[in-house]
Amino acid sequence: MKLMIASDIHGSAYYCRLLLESFEREGAEKLLLLGDILYHGPRNDLPKEYAPKEVIAMLNPLKERLLCVRGNCDTEVDQMVLDFPVLADYAVLFLDGKTVYATHGHNYNEGKLPPLADGSILLNGHTHVPKCTDHGTYIYMNPGSVSIPKENSPHGYMTVEDGTFLWKDLSGVVYMEYK
Repeated sequence: MKLMIASDIHGSAYYCRLLLESFEREGAEKLLLLGDILYHGPRNDLPKEYAPKEVIAMLNPLKERLLCVRGNCDTEVDQMVLDFPVLADYAVLFLDGKTVYATHGHNYNEGKLPPLADGSILLNGHTHVPKCTDHGTYIYMNPGSVSIPKENSPHGYMTVEDGTFLWKDLSGVVYMEYK
């Protein structure tokens, strides 16, 4: 199964549209969103084409193909307009023999670990910076941000298939890999 992973859309209709074009091009079965879907947050500038209602209209028809965890900018009000669950603080997935603990990153992250079995993957968004670090007992991964990337990183996402994780910009160009 091919899974696409993205985070931090922050209400940008422009970048959500590009993300969904990438999702179709990738042919992934599911899209895992690591939170911060509609609201830009008080610490961020407004992203390009900030239009949460348009983002809602784009994502709701894909509800059967979306998995999501709650970000620090996601609230109960967001759940009222989104047709897929967005308020889970984390999700535990089993991919290619690995346990993946997916969470936004504002509660559990490299500095404050959730309960992880040795060899697990901690998957976060939140920082807007793509990253892959092997800490010995666990691997930390972050897809970066779809709409507000930081530290000169690209607008992007990740895919995972057959044990290979790829970080890609929104045009599909691979810039990082982990096997």
